[in-house]
Amino acid sequence: MPQFKATISIENVVASATLNQKVDLNEVVKGYPSVEYRPEQFPGLVFRLKRPKTATLIFNSGKMVCTGAKSEKESRRAVMKVVKELKKGGIIIISKPELKIQNIVASANLGGMIDLEKATTTLGRTMYEPEQFPGLIYRMDDPKVVILLFASGKLVCTGAKREQDVYDAVQKLHKLLEEKELIFYD
Repeated sequence: MPQFKATISIENVVASATLNQKVDLNEVVKGYPSVEYRPEQFPGLVFRLKRPKTATLIFNSGKMVCTGAKSEKESRRAVMKVVKELKKGGIIIISKPELKIQNIVASANLGGMIDLEKATTTLGRTMYEPEQFPGLIYRMDDPKVVILLFASGKLVCTGAKREQDVYDAVQKLHKLLEEKELIFYD
């Protein structure tokens, strides 16, 4: 079992949602002058919330992408809050948005030094070119995530669709590093 409990922090949750209807973005701008909408540069409108601190892209197709949330729950709350604001601003929304988590990015610290050179040959499904990038790229199959691993014992996990996948992946990797004697503690 790992000697130290890894500290894990969810940094960003990206969720997509669809309203299953068209949205007149110019009408949204009238109701909310603080939104960012420059159709000549980008077809989406940016709707920022202070709480939870997120940015939601809204497209005229009714599709939305919410970024910046720190949990699945928070991303759902943000999307629902944006929909509520749109309704308040006079936009008629017929159905409840269908939400799907697309990506969860998390950082973690395993609390020890990792031998990346040895890990490259031992773990498999890795890419490590220290002249180009100081981290080792490790592709895990189950859960299906990509982990950037640094010699400091810090890592970034990306590609998870559920928060639990992040915790499972980090725990599984930590255990593997210990079993293969690739992590060292002071």
